[in-house]
Amino acid sequence: MTTIKDVSGLVAVVTGGASGIGRGIAQRLVEHGAKVVIADIDGDPLDGVAEEIGAVGIRTDVSDAASVRALADQVVDRFGKVHLVFNNAGVAPESRIADMSLGDWRWILDVNVTGVLHGVHVFLPLLKQHGEPAFLVNTSSMGGFVADMPGLGAYATTKFAIMGLTEALAHELRRENSNVGAAVLVPGTVRTNIARSLRARPPGLESAFVENDISSDPQIAKLRWLEPREVGDVVLASLARGETHIVTHPEWYPMVGERASRIEAAFERAGWRG
Repeated sequence: MTTIKDVSGLVAVVTGGASGIGRGIAQRLVEHGAKVVIADIDGDPLDGVAEEIGAVGIRTDVSDAASVRALADQVVDRFGKVHLVFNNAGVAPESRIADMSLGDWRWILDVNVTGVLHGVHVFLPLLKQHGEPAFLVNTSSMGGFVADMPGLGAYATTKFAIMGLTEALAHELRRENSNVGAAVLVPGTVRTNIARSLRARPPGLESAFVENDISSDPQIAKLRWLEPREVGDVVLASLARGETHIVTHPEWYPMVGERASRIEAAFERAGWRG
């Protein structure tokens, strides 16, 4: 089992690193001595954030394979190798599935799923080739465990996909006794600007998506909200243990357990007897 107990001196890449969870992870990595590259499509704040936290900023569109390849080339040219990759960039606009266009689906899938696939495809060989302990972390969501989130059906679809991708990859890497580990980050409520996802929507796309700050909902406001830096702490602790699932809100398990119970009941109705 691969573990990363000390990130000092390691080279890390964080997509979506100019804000939110990505910035929080990057900041904690820098504070623990890692050499950090933050990649983001939002070029305006990227340079400022990189300078503020002591990272290198590289403008990247994760939905574009060539852009991700260029990111990797620049990282290797500058540092020689890479040990940690956080495929974190994502969007979370709201819409009923029935109201969505194919253009809506292409956009959210391009960013949330294809963007992660690009990161895995480009960086996994680089993580393997030096033979040193390395880790690839893909950001999913509690929406990757439970799809009952009004208006976020498309988001949940993408996050379920990331859950499956990462679990499958983790199994493959363990079977080949790889130096690389894989983990899926499963955040709950975190203070980010992901509610402003539509700022990254391609121009000219007529969309059913809307922006909605869920933190204004009275029930959701009562939940425990983490700062992005606190997520960074959870991530580093989980890498030290070599965990496959990095959970930020353990108190949310009853929702996951309820879903698991419904699945178990379906198997029992089909004839399974435990």
